[in-house]
Amino acid sequence: MTGPPAVFRPVGERALLVELTDTAEVTALYGWLRERQAAGGLPPVGEIVPAARTVLLDGVADVGALTRVLRTARPDPAATATGPLVEVPTVYDGADLREVARLWGVSPEAAVQIHTEPEYVVAFCGFAPGFGYLTGLPERYEVPRRATPRSSVPAGSVALAGPYTGVYPHPSPGGWQLLGHTALPLWNPTRTPPALLTPGTRVRFTREGTR
Repeated sequence: MTGPPAVFRPVGERALLVELTDTAEVTALYGWLRERQAAGGLPPVGEIVPAARTVLLDGVADVGALTRVLRTARPDPAATATGPLVEVPTVYDGADLREVARLWGVSPEAAVQIHTEPEYVVAFCGFAPGFGYLTGLPERYEVPRRATPRSSVPAGSVALAGPYTGVYPHPSPGGWQLLGHTALPLWNPTRTPPALLTPGTRVRFTREGTR
C-alpha cells in the first residue's frame, strides 16, 4: 500500500479485515486482489467485500498466509480500473439539478456536462441491494446530502452525495441530491450476479435528455 500502513484484523477463524486510509486505496487493493486471485496467486478466499475504508476477505483457508501475501501488496491508487464498462443512459431532470449547479457555480447545462465527462468506478456496494457507490468526480464537485431526506426516492434516480454518485435500484428513502433518472434495471434477482453495478465495474453516464 502507498499510504500509511494497512491494519490487518482477523475476524473469527476464516476472515480478515484490511483497514485502509480512503476509498481510493480500497479500490486499488480490491483490483489488485481480483487480478491476483484470477492469476492463481492468492491463497484460497471465498469472497472479497470492499467498503469505504476496508476490505473484508471471507472464507479464508489460511488467515496467516493471506496476511503475509497482503503485506507485500503495492497496488497503485492511480491505476485505471479494468472491470467491465456499463453505460447508464440518464435523463437529467432531477429535482436537485439546479441546486447542484448552484453549488458548483455553473449552469444546469454545464452541470450535466460535468457529470457525464468522467468514467466512474464502483468502489463498493451498500445501503440497499444493488446500490453502488461510484467514484470519479473530481473532489471539487463534492456536494452535501440534503438537510432533509426525502421519504421516497424513485427507483432509477441518479444522485450525488459527498464524493459519490449512485443510482437508486429500488424506491426508498434517501437524502442524496437528485440529478436525473435512468430506466436501466440495476437489480434483477434472476440475473447472475443480481446487481448490475458490482465493485470494480466502470460506469459511463450518457445523456438521454434534460428537463
